[in-house]
Amino acid sequence: MMQKIVIFDMDGTLIDSKKDITISVNHVRHVNHNLPPLSEDFIVHAINMHQRNLPKLFYATEVYEESDRAFFEKHYKAQCTEHPYLYDGVKELLFTLKENGVKMSVATNAPTLFAQTMLKHLQVAELFDLIVGADKVKASKPNPDMLHYILDFYAFEREKDKAWMVGDNSKDIESAQNAKIDALFAAWGFSASGTHAIVVKHPKEIISIVL
Repeated sequence: MMQKIVIFDMDGTLIDSKKDITISVNHVRHVNHNLPPLSEDFIVHAINMHQRNLPKLFYATEVYEESDRAFFEKHYKAQCTEHPYLYDGVKELLFTLKENGVKMSVATNAPTLFAQTMLKHLQVAELFDLIVGADKVKASKPNPDMLHYILDFYAFEREKDKAWMVGDNSKDIESAQNAKIDALFAAWGFSASGTHAIVVKHPKEIISIVL
């Protein structure tokens, strides 16, 4: 029997998490570096840039200092469930795919624990077979490790099964290309413009593509 598998990115695809990310980054900037706050727009733009040095952009350091990483993670662990919300139409999309026997997982460059915490808080975690963060694999997206990890879990057979990666970032699209599966660019998220083969402007468009 043919399996249909949809792998979702999380931040900027399933959920809008920018407010809490911004609060935690600015907390680290203020306490550890005495730097003024950055805007949500700047932080989202920086995260989505293809080539970037985030510690330099966020904390004015050449590398991600362990003290900053640990402090961010401690703060964000408490902060991450304060303001996130599912994008309009995402809940309906997930429940419709589930009802139609589509297999669903999450591949996020965020740590697995944060992803599980946020998706549980938004009452959709149980819809996914796997929630895979960057800590579960050797290399994060655009490397295809995460996607291979998920596809192996489903014993994906290229000849008879069908798989899609849905994301709002060029890294998501590249990871799909590297794993040789179809990619859908989510234009409702953190990046409004995609130059990718299939751009979806609303979650419900995914239903007609997959089903």
